[in-house]
Amino acid sequence: MNLAALLTSAGINIALCVVLFSLYSILRKQPSNVNVYFGRRVASRRRIRLDLGLERFVPSPSWILKAWETTEDELVAIGGLDAVVFVRILVFSIRVFSVAAIICAVLVLPVNYYGQEMEHKKIPLESLEVFTIENVKEGSKWLWAHCLALHIITCAACSLLYFEFKSITNMRLFHIIGSPPKPSHFAILVRAIPWCPEECYSATLKKFFSYYHITNYLSHQMVYKSGTVQKLKDEAEHISNVMKSNSLVETCKSSFKGCCFCGGPTNFKILSKDIYGIHGKAGYSDMHLKARKKECAAAFVFFRTRYGALTAAQILQTSNPMLWVTDPAPEPQDVYWSNLCIPYRQLWFRRIAILVASMAFVLVFLIPVTFVQGLTQLDQLQQMFPFLTGILQKQFVSELVTGYLPSVILVLFLYAVPPVMMLFSKVEGPISRSGRKKSACCKVLYFYIWNVFFVNVLTGSVLRQLTFFSSVRELPTQLAKAVPAQATFFMTYVLSSGWATLACELMQFFPLFCNLLSRFILRLKDDSQNGTLTFPYHTEVPRILLFVFLGFTCSSLAPLILPFLLVYFFLAYLVYKNQFLNVYITKYDSGGRYWPIVHNTTVFSLVFTQVIALGVFGIKRSTVASGFTIPLIICTLLFHEYCRQRFLPVFKNSSAQMLIDMDRKDEHSGNMEEIYEQLHSAYCQFIVPSQCPSECSSHHEEKDPEKLETGNEPEQTNGSWAKQSPGEII
Repeated sequence: MNLAALLTSAGINIALCVVLFSLYSILRKQPSNVNVYFGRRVASRRRIRLDLGLERFVPSPSWILKAWETTEDELVAIGGLDAVVFVRILVFSIRVFSVAAIICAVLVLPVNYYGQEMEHKKIPLESLEVFTIENVKEGSKWLWAHCLALHIITCAACSLLYFEFKSITNMRLFHIIGSPPKPSHFAILVRAIPWCPEECYSATLKKFFSYYHITNYLSHQMVYKSGTVQKLKDEAEHISNVMKSNSLVETCKSSFKGCCFCGGPTNFKILSKDIYGIHGKAGYSDMHLKARKKECAAAFVFFRTRYGALTAAQILQTSNPMLWVTDPAPEPQDVYWSNLCIPYRQLWFRRIAILVASMAFVLVFLIPVTFVQGLTQLDQLQQMFPFLTGILQKQFVSELVTGYLPSVILVLFLYAVPPVMMLFSKVEGPISRSGRKKSACCKVLYFYIWNVFFVNVLTGSVLRQLTFFSSVRELPTQLAKAVPAQATFFMTYVLSSGWATLACELMQFFPLFCNLLSRFILRLKDDSQNGTLTFPYHTEVPRILLFVFLGFTCSSLAPLILPFLLVYFFLAYLVYKNQFLNVYITKYDSGGRYWPIVHNTTVFSLVFTQVIALGVFGIKRSTVASGFTIPLIICTLLFHEYCRQRFLPVFKNSSAQMLIDMDRKDEHSGNMEEIYEQLHSAYCQFIVPSQCPSECSSHHEEKDPEKLETGNEPEQTNGSWAKQSPGEII
């Protein structure tokens, strides 16, 4: 591939971005698109001012200025700590790759370009290999420039990583201390409760914790079977009991007659109203509660202090680690209720099954990756399809096929990865929605790095040299040869998967299409389903980290990729801040737990870059550069271990000192009794409060049936974490 093919791809993507960005600035001003581009503000019932004059049909950069001026404090209030961490990833990337771009432009790029004694063509006609380390001849004394650039980039990256890790750790601690009392600090999740034939799970649990945690145990809330199948079974039993009620015989007959002979669908609504109208009657209420009280071997256990809950969550309850399994409780809005009833002994089998399924999915994905790499090899493509020889010999067509189509096709195939990985993470059995999304984030990241980088590099090497797998020991050497050769493909991939994806993210094509369909074709005016998008961390974090990985790997080998990456990170900084401000709703927050993933991936990228550079220096026969690279690898690993010991424990557990201080503060202020009263309503599994009974447990207060009939929710006062309204529950 020559530079003209890369510029063709860049031109197409630049034109696409300009058109879509301009179109977005117009569409966001239209009143009919408020639910698409201001979903968060609509959901929070905030007033939105729209200019109804002719200016709403003219593109404007007002959204860019607003996104640029948004501070971190505003971002925390809007999107939580996870949103700040996500933006910090982009800021870190901009800083480190700015340093890399300057160093490589001064040291590396001139050495690569003049590495061979050759007659250069005009710049647009130059092959991209001329700008990579492949153009440097063996034994060149100028390879010290690459080694020096690698040292500077590594030192800059480690320094920025350290300060970012320290800053985000402090933000997490402040987030825990400065927030109002949270129910998760006083609660733990207990699973694998042993079955006793003489009594129910609730009584067994109460006996155990009343005896072994007598000073700290407060109460508990059982988990009941839920999910689609269980709901269908409950509703079927519910309707069956209602049909047997003498008070509804005539109503049912008239309703079925109306349905059969008059074709009136509204009679089902009448029947539904009659069914729920008797909800407060004692006989029906008992039947309904019995249908819903199907206890699982899991429960939320509440403690009098935060320190008591922390101690109970971290220690083994019995000598058998497969019984009475305790974990810190997630926040109420973060609980993934349908997975709490999964038998604990079944989880290991699910994880093994998902591991096998993930490996199978990776193997299946080799087919499109191999096809994409075939498009980059124009000569082999002509041999496989001789009838395309005439078309492929045209300059524009060859530039389009080699410079644009491969990355676009790969991006289209990769759109299927995040939904599949989210499904895999769900089957694994996480207890929280944030945990499910974090698990899917790791899976997508591993998939991207393996399939986009390693498989493309190895497949490209196979297409060039069929004896690649002749010796496994030569794998580092082969990678050192293949990575610079495939760097040109990664440049086009950044353009297609980076710039164009940001424009599509800003446009929100699918919600826009659904909005147009519902408003102008179906003529629907109900917007209750709009504005419910949460930020797809499992998709966007892996994409950014993949670009970070590609940037570090190619920085000293093929530095032409750095300007394209810098443009991407800067655009992403503006686009994603705008989306946090206007589009996405924050329903749960992991407290910045994505940053350790970022740190580990960055360190892995640095070490892998150093290993590849070591292999390249060995191929180029530069003993001096190789000798200085080995200590750099050791120092990077030591830095990583120090950060793991210094900062990582804060993201896994809360400190006893901090929780005890918070307990004493609440005790002195007299807030403990109010906190205890709100615990049960916080972890109510079902929406209607009357559906939160506790069978076989005497620790719950009896509630007046008349109050249960109203379905009123606990009042939220002083920013406390009482049960939220049904519209805010996931």
